[in-house]
Amino acid sequence: MLDLEYFWNRLLLTLGVLLVLKPSGCVRTSDSRPNFLLLMADDLGIGDVGCYGNNTIRTPNIDRLAEDGVKLTQHISAAPVCTPSRAAFLTGRYPIRSGMVSSNGNQVLQWTGVSGGIPTNEMTFAKILKNKGYATGLIGKWHLGLNCDSAGDHCHHPLNHGFDHFYGMPFSLMGDCIQWEISEKRAGLEHRLNLCVQIVAFAALTLTVAKLIHLISIAWMPVIWSTAAAVLLFLTSYFVGVLIVHADCFLMRHHTITEQPMHFQRTTPLLLKEVSLFVQRNKHKPFLLFVSFLHVHTPLITTKNFCGKSLHGMYGDNIEEMDWMVGQILDTLDKEGLTQSTLVYFTSDHGGSLESQLGNNQYGGWNGIYKGGKGMGGWEGGIRVPGIFRWPGVLPAGRVIDEPTSLMDVYPTVVQLGGGQVPRDRVIDGQDLLPLLQGTTQHSSHEFLLHYCEDILHAARWHQRERGTVWKVHYMSPVFHPEGAGACYGKAVCPCSGEKVALHDPPLLYDLSRDPSEAHPLTPDMEPSFTQVLERVEQAVREHRRTLSPAPMQLDSGNVWKPWLQPCCGLFPLCWCDQEDDWQ
Repeated sequence: MLDLEYFWNRLLLTLGVLLVLKPSGCVRTSDSRPNFLLLMADDLGIGDVGCYGNNTIRTPNIDRLAEDGVKLTQHISAAPVCTPSRAAFLTGRYPIRSGMVSSNGNQVLQWTGVSGGIPTNEMTFAKILKNKGYATGLIGKWHLGLNCDSAGDHCHHPLNHGFDHFYGMPFSLMGDCIQWEISEKRAGLEHRLNLCVQIVAFAALTLTVAKLIHLISIAWMPVIWSTAAAVLLFLTSYFVGVLIVHADCFLMRHHTITEQPMHFQRTTPLLLKEVSLFVQRNKHKPFLLFVSFLHVHTPLITTKNFCGKSLHGMYGDNIEEMDWMVGQILDTLDKEGLTQSTLVYFTSDHGGSLESQLGNNQYGGWNGIYKGGKGMGGWEGGIRVPGIFRWPGVLPAGRVIDEPTSLMDVYPTVVQLGGGQVPRDRVIDGQDLLPLLQGTTQHSSHEFLLHYCEDILHAARWHQRERGTVWKVHYMSPVFHPEGAGACYGKAVCPCSGEKVALHDPPLLYDLSRDPSEAHPLTPDMEPSFTQVLERVEQAVREHRRTLSPAPMQLDSGNVWKPWLQPCCGLFPLCWCDQEDDWQ
């Protein structure tokens, strides 16, 4: 009787395992909650990675992820620049819904000391998983705001958006961090400071002269203070480059500044050490770790071990170092026995920058066959990014998916795998990717994807499934400069509106299935369904706009630098500290 009972239990167990087998041969148990390791590069072009066609830059660790997992070839960011794209990634929503856009040309947050940022009422995937018992961490770049009313309220801080642990840069690794001579951001601040110098100096001189010739009867103190203010502003304007390094290029752990300014040659090892410690601390419970690389944003700060090693100068060196960092992080999972239980995701926040220049040299990325790059509205080169998922035993190895997908899709995928519920009190634009990744469905859940530049719709794509066609409609696009070039050289990024943006009437239409480079716009004579495609896309755009609710634009008035919001571990502007030794 005992033998029969044992046999029966074994048979039931075997049947249970067979029932959860997927067509790909992978197993997923309903009661298992994976760890999540989300890896995001900064400004990496899709053409810069080996598994996406590059054979001159060495990316063996990223390529290994693709070999062992699923590679997406039409993976799309929600914006062609950092701040709105990252907001959409964390919330699963187009950035216009949360107000993480602008209407005045400020495409990203320009400073740390601004009041704009991701609104506190947004529900990130980190918030949901934290409430489900996950340890949640962010290591690296944030660039989604910090303070609202004072230098210590931290209303936009990662810890206020679901992360238990934060270590990294609240801002972004801008060119100012090594004081490149070409910096529109610094030039703008210099202009404003010089204007203040002139105004205050004139006021001080006027008061002094008036006091001396007895035209006014005021005490000497206002004269002295106005003169002191003029001197201080003069010194600030003279040393503005150094002050920006102190002000914005710093590392923070939780709410504490640990290094201001940063010592760049040790930043990479510090970030890797933090990743290793986080994994070790949380290996016995489910965790979500978002590693947001500072690579490969210019100024391309690279440690000495990788300088001069690639075939593509500073940019290639920086990519190869980032790939090595990916390998070190994956090795940490292996060492702790977490590889099988961890879903790893690798991507970039948007396409490579074609306008990153120092003098006559270009230091940006390569977007392969795709037109345009960072900040260029709806062109593929600015929004098509790497997308790789690896989860051994659950996702098939070596699978390639050509369906349209979005960075916003990570949101519902992670939330549901982690045992959470996708919010129902707001529109979530992302779609669960798991059925597509496992092969239980053949088509993406996205029929339409919209491509904004700031708050302006530049383009839209329609996946016409019955024809197997992906149509792309451009309503407007930036005018490249000089004529015949492939970017807006002389600017940080192309504008989203104004005289340097061309309006297309009728809209430009491309068939991405046959013309992924967007080289040959279709006409009614060339495409019989030209009018019907435009009408169907326009209908989808109208339906989308009906779902939008007004939201304060965080990158408009909230994007003005306010000295009282500037984080400083000292008396501003003399911010200086190094507490890294205290955190060993």
